[in-house]
Amino acid sequence: MKLGKKSTIIFRIIYLAIFITLVIVLLQGIIDSGNEPNEKPVEVVEPVPNQFGFVDDSLNKYTDIVKRNETLSDILEPFNLNNTSALEIALGSRDTFDVRKMRAGKLYHIFTSNDSLNSVEYFVYEKDPVNFVVFDLRDSIRVYEGKKVVDVRETTKSALIKTSLYDALMESNASIELAIRLSQIYAWQIDFYRLQKGDYFKVIYEEEYVDSQMVGIGKVLGAYFHHNSKEYFAIPFVQDSVYEFFDENGNSLQKEFLKTPIEFARISSRFSSRRYHPVLHIYRPHYGIDYAAPTGTPIRTVGDGIVTAAAYGKGNGRYVKIRHNSVYTTMYLHMSRFAKGIKKGAKVKQGQVIGYVGSTGLATGPHLDFRFYVNGSPVDPLKVEIPPSHPVKDELRNDFEKKKKLVLDELEKIQVEGLNPPA
Repeated sequence: MKLGKKSTIIFRIIYLAIFITLVIVLLQGIIDSGNEPNEKPVEVVEPVPNQFGFVDDSLNKYTDIVKRNETLSDILEPFNLNNTSALEIALGSRDTFDVRKMRAGKLYHIFTSNDSLNSVEYFVYEKDPVNFVVFDLRDSIRVYEGKKVVDVRETTKSALIKTSLYDALMESNASIELAIRLSQIYAWQIDFYRLQKGDYFKVIYEEEYVDSQMVGIGKVLGAYFHHNSKEYFAIPFVQDSVYEFFDENGNSLQKEFLKTPIEFARISSRFSSRRYHPVLHIYRPHYGIDYAAPTGTPIRTVGDGIVTAAAYGKGNGRYVKIRHNSVYTTMYLHMSRFAKGIKKGAKVKQGQVIGYVGSTGLATGPHLDFRFYVNGSPVDPLKVEIPPSHPVKDELRNDFEKKKKLVLDELEKIQVEGLNPPA
């Protein structure tokens, strides 16, 4: 039977469609066979920036320290600056960093192109172990500051006092910065010049590391001091967005006055109603505490107040008198000079430097004669009792109690080497 012309055309179209379908299937199989599931796609590895924030894997690096009297021009002179100059770099960076502030002993790094020109692409100056300045010199001068990644590690220290807090920390391989932190936290409770043998402390705090090197102390997370048979806790708690320290009863450790006006000085003479005067060679009252310290040692006011006198007296030498409120007044005698801005009527803040140790007036050597007055009458600064301020608010008491328990539990776990366990 013969097919009609119209039927023949239809069959040809069907055959052509089948043929095209088979070709497509075949090609798809070939493509799929080239992508075996066991073959992993090629991963593109992105270059990793260095600690200063730029990629240096194709650059040469030179590291050195700034030498005495060495300038930026001296440092860059041996290198190709690629149509710029040290002066242009200094001018281009002045809004970010004054190159005249580069200090001897500080690290710097020079990154140059890895070719015959060896031109400087980056210059990095390390201000300290954490902060640095990058001079990007590739196209135009671009200068920016940055910080290295700081690794914060929680740790603990404890020590039995044999001679001083400083010696105890040195024996336990702690940073002197920790001694300063503790003296600041307990400035209103403990006179660190009067620590006794047998006193001891425990502290939880953060150490900050950069490149596996300890560069500083972070937050103090809790502390305990056993001094003169009394217990002193320091529990950190955030109140009114301020990180403060409180005792176990929720009273702030910050009182109205610091215990001492000089950090780490020696008491050379105490408050007395009858003391032999080393210059006049007579017995007379000494209504203050003498702190022996080198000339030029900073003297800080023990509390907020207003300067009522900054003058020179025949016996007192250069002295500053500060009225803190209607009850309390303090005096600081025998200064070598006043701090900038200290004059009658000036307002001062607690801890502010008001002058420097000297030996002016009737003095045999450099020291500070510190005097404390209550309602106009002299009192022994070492014995005056000031009530605590800024207790934990009632609405935050539950949160504080939870925080206190965590801190006290951690402090309890810390052992003090050399301390005899209680009987």
